[in-house]
Amino acid sequence: MQLLTRVVPHDAERALLDAGLHPIEARVFAARGVTDPAELEIDLKRLLPYQGLRNIAAAAARLADAVERRERVLIVADYDADGATACAVGLRGLGLLGATVDFLVPNRFEYGYGLTPEIVDLAAQQRPELIVTVDNGVASVAGVARARALGIDVLVTDHHLAGEELPEALIVNPNQPGCDFASKSLAGCGVMFYVLMALRAELRQRGAFAERPEPNLADLLDLVALGTVADVVRLDVNNRILVEQGLRRMRAGRAQPGVLALFQAAGRAVHRASAFDLGFMLGPRLNAAGRLDDMSLGIACLTASDPGAALDMARELDRLNRERRVIEAEMQDIAQHRLDAVVVDDRYSLTVFDDDFHQGVVGLVASRLKDRHHRPTVVFARGMEGEIKGSGRSIPGLHLRDALDLVAKRESGLIDRFGGHAAAAGLTLTGDQVERFRDAFEAVCRELLSPAELTRTVEVDGELRGAEMTLELAERLDSRVWGQGFPPPRFVGHFRVVSQRVVGERHLKLRLESERGTQFEAMRFQHPEPLAERIDAVYQLSVNEYQGVRSLQLMVEQVL
Repeated sequence: MQLLTRVVPHDAERALLDAGLHPIEARVFAARGVTDPAELEIDLKRLLPYQGLRNIAAAAARLADAVERRERVLIVADYDADGATACAVGLRGLGLLGATVDFLVPNRFEYGYGLTPEIVDLAAQQRPELIVTVDNGVASVAGVARARALGIDVLVTDHHLAGEELPEALIVNPNQPGCDFASKSLAGCGVMFYVLMALRAELRQRGAFAERPEPNLADLLDLVALGTVADVVRLDVNNRILVEQGLRRMRAGRAQPGVLALFQAAGRAVHRASAFDLGFMLGPRLNAAGRLDDMSLGIACLTASDPGAALDMARELDRLNRERRVIEAEMQDIAQHRLDAVVVDDRYSLTVFDDDFHQGVVGLVASRLKDRHHRPTVVFARGMEGEIKGSGRSIPGLHLRDALDLVAKRESGLIDRFGGHAAAAGLTLTGDQVERFRDAFEAVCRELLSPAELTRTVEVDGELRGAEMTLELAERLDSRVWGQGFPPPRFVGHFRVVSQRVVGERHLKLRLESERGTQFEAMRFQHPEPLAERIDAVYQLSVNEYQGVRSLQLMVEQVL
C-alpha cells in the first residue's frame, strides 16, 4: 500500500480562505478541484438547466401528448437501487403531472438486464402506448425494435455508456453521442428527474396548470438523492446539489413514507441523514430485493402512501438484506479459498466461479475481492437456464467495459453479451468457458495495466495538529456531501493506543493519544484484531451522538 498526500493548489486554497472557509475546509476542497466558493453552494437554482440534455424537449413533448391523450405509459426499470428510485421518481412525478402510468421491472434471474424483446412481449400484455425506460435502454437495440414492431413507442432515459449502435428511439442520456450536458455523472434517477422538469415546463406552456397548481417536483429529491448515492456515481457539483437537497428533506421529515420506513428498518436517525446512510444503510436494503427476490417490492416500498404498509415492506427488505449478508459471507469464504491456491500478487486480474454461487450476489463478492486484493475481479455464477453469468469490479487504471469489449473482439464466441462502465460491468459467457475467459481477461489486463497500478494507494489530506482536531471541525465536515469522486477527508497521524477492546464481536473501540498528549475516542470497524502500542493511522473525523450528547470520534480506516 502506498500513501499519497493530495496536492493542494495554492490559488484555489487562497480563494476559499478569502471566502471565509475554515482553513482545513479550504485545504480539503481545494485538493478536490474546487476553485470557486460558488461550487460549494447547493441551492436548487444552481442546478444545470434541463435544456442541455439532448432530445429532452422532444421527450417532454411526447410525454405531454401522452398526458393529454390519456395514453397508458409503462415504465420499464432496472433492478438495482438506481433503477428502483428512478422508477419511483417516474411513477410519482408522471402521476402528479397527470399521466396514466404503471411499471414493470424485469426479474434478473428470468429476464436479465434491460429492455429485451422478451420484456417487451411481457409489457405488451398491459397494452401501453408508450414505454419509458429508466436506468436502462441505451443498449436495447433489439428490444426497441420489437416494441416498434408491436406499435409501441419507446422513450429511453438512461445514463450508461452507449454501444456502437443506438436503438431507434427517443433517447435522453447525458452520455449518448452528441449530448453536451455538462454533468456526465447523472444517475438514472437524476435523468428521470430532469425529464420531469422538462415535462412540467412543456405542460405549463400548453396551459395545463391554468386550473390546478403545479406540482412541486422538489418533493421527489429524497428519492433522487438515494439513487444517486447508492449507484456510486461521481458526486460532481450538480449531483451534490441533488443529494444535499434530498438529504435536507429527509432531515426535515419530508421524505416519502418508504424512505422514512427504510431509515426506521435500518435503525438510523432520519434527522441526521447523511450520504453514508444512503450508500451503506438504505441502498443495500433496497438492492437486496433485486438481488434475492424481485425489485417490485423495493419500488412498492418507495411509492407507498401508507406509512404502516411502507414499514412492513421496509422490514421485509431488511430481512432480505440479512439473508444476503449470510449468502455473501459464504461466497466470500469459498472465493477466497479458491484464490488461496494461486499467487494473487503474480496476477493482474482475478476470475472466480462456483456452481453454488448465487447469481444475485456475485457483484458484491467481486467488489469485496477487488478491495482486498486490488485487482480487477470477475465472479461468475450459473444462471437459471444453466448459462454462466458474471459481474466484475475494477480498479483505477482499467476501464472494465472497454476491457471486456477487447476480450469479446479477440475471443470470438466467448462472450454472449456484456455491458457496464469503467468500474463495474456484467457479462454472460457462451457456454462453460470460464477458464478460457480467465486467460483472455488476464492477457488484456496485463496489456492495459502497469505494475504500479496494481499497488493500492490511499490518498490523505495530510496531518492535523492537535488543536485542529475539534468537534467543530468534525461537524463542519460532517455537514457536507461526500462520496464517489468527492471523497471524505482522510488524515494521517501517529498515536499511542491507550486502550482497546472488541465491541459487537467485529469492531475495535479505542482510546488514542496524539504525540502532543491529547486523547481521543476512536473506532475501527470490521477489524477486531488487536493493535500495537504505537500506530500510524489513516482516519476520519466524525461526530458521535449518544443520549443527545455529541462528541468527537476518530474513525480509523487504515493502520500503517
